[in-house]
This record gives sequence, structure tokens and C-alpha cells, in this order.
Amino acid sequence: METSDIVISVIFLSQTIFGILGNSFLVYHYLMLYFVGSRLKFTDWILQHLIAANFLTLLCKGVPHTVSAFGIKDFLSDIECKLIFYLHRIGRGVSISSTCFLSVFQAITISPKASRWTQLKVKSPSYITSCVYMSWVLSFIVNIFFPMYITARWYDKNMTHLKVFQFCAAVQHDKTFNIISAVYISIPDVLLMLLMLWSSGYMVCILYRHKQRMKHIHRSNFSFRFSPEFRATKTILLLVSTFVFFYTISCLLQINLALTLTTNSLWVNLASVASACFPTVSPFLVICR
Repeated sequence: METSDIVISVIFLSQTIFGILGNSFLVYHYLMLYFVGSRLKFTDWILQHLIAANFLTLLCKGVPHTVSAFGIKDFLSDIECKLIFYLHRIGRGVSISSTCFLSVFQAITISPKASRWTQLKVKSPSYITSCVYMSWVLSFIVNIFFPMYITARWYDKNMTHLKVFQFCAAVQHDKTFNIISAVYISIPDVLLMLLMLWSSGYMVCILYRHKQRMKHIHRSNFSFRFSPEFRATKTILLLVSTFVFFYTISCLLQINLALTLTTNSLWVNLASVASACFPTVSPFLVICR
């Protein structure tokens, strides 16, 4: 193996191990709370869906890429390739929707009582519950065409019409079809990203206005700064900013791969590393907060 292959192998292996350990610790934490009868917050319920999406992303991309990076090729069957790519796309979709709904719910929760969000505070849990479950359904539907174009590398010996990746391949299409496909799968993500950025900006404005009002009242400022709502808001803002950073990099790399007719192993590896960064880092952000 070349030095670059060893470095990529170590990165994939580290991401997979630490990501699975971090998310497993959160699963253990919530199971313990469940068994002792503790009442969880609604944000914890959304986080549980985010954890499930993290596991899908890490297991369906991190593990196969780690095996492939260590030099084992053509180890997946045609059905396994289709299933892995499909489940990874579902995990990716639920990850962005869960992070978005987490941000929106917290923005509604900390909004002032005199604002127009007052009526939504009571009904928001039921609305967001429906939206979270609907995000799973939409991810299944939007990404249903992925298995149609993904195949094992060894399944079709005619490589001239295949775009070969590390351990699987995709049916080659013209550039127009690639652009239309990229736009189609990006529309839901872009809408959720805009909603996420809007709700995060709204939370930042609320915190800033409150700080300006209370900066001369040290006692109130101190109590608010260390309140559960303030800590939860800072944690969610940290999660959102981390997600936007890694997702933007991953999205740019994915678009580059979708629009090019030939694949480069370096770009494929970079895209895979970027897509696994948030599922790896996010559980540790939650644990530390």
C-alpha cells in the first residue's frame, strides 16, 4: 500500500471507531434514563433520531470505505451495494432534517412570550413529531432511484458505461442527466438548510437582545446564562454550525463527483471523509455539553 492509502485507511478507521463509540455512549445514556424512569426533553427525542441517522451513515459508508481503503476490493454483492448506498442517503437526509427540526424547536421554545410564536409553543411538539417521521418517509421516497443506478464493480464487466467508485459503481449518464439529478436531490436539503440557518439566526438575535437588556442586571444575567434553556440553545447552535460547515464541504465534493464523467479516488475519499465528519463529531459535542 502507498503512504496516501495508509493515511486514508487510518482516517476512515478512526472516524468509524470513534463515531460508533460516541453514538453508542449516547444510546447507552438514553437507555439508562429510560430504565430509571427519567423524563426526557423533546430535544432528546429529536437527538435520538439524529443518533439513528449517524449510525446509518457510519455503518453504510465508514465501514465499507475502511475495508476498501485497506486494499480489499469487490467484497460487496450487487444487492449489498444498492442497499448500502440507499441507506446512506436515507441517513444523510434524516441527519439534516433532525438537525433542522432541533434548531426550529429550540427557536420556538426560547422565543419571547409576546412574540407570534406563543401559540406554537404548545403545539410545536406534535407538529415537529409529524415532521420528523415524515422526514424518514421522504428520505425513503426521494432516494428510491439510487438503487436503480448503483451496482457492484464486478457485476458488469463493461466498465465503459460505469462510473467506478471505491467498492461500487454507478451507471454512467450524460452531463444533463447528472445536473438534473443533482438539482432534484439537493432541493429538500437546500430548503432544510435555509430553515436551519433562519432559526439559528433567530436564536442568536434572541440571545443577543436578552444580553443587551440584562447586562446591567447582573443577577438576572447570571441566572439566564446558566439556565437549562441557555445551555441547550448554545449546544444546538454549536451542532448546527458544525453540521453546516461539514455538510457544505461534503455537498460541494458530492456535486463535483456527480458532474464529472470520470472519478478520481482522491475526490471520492475526500467526499466520504467529509460526509462522516458530522456523525463522528456530533455525539461528542452533545456529551461535552
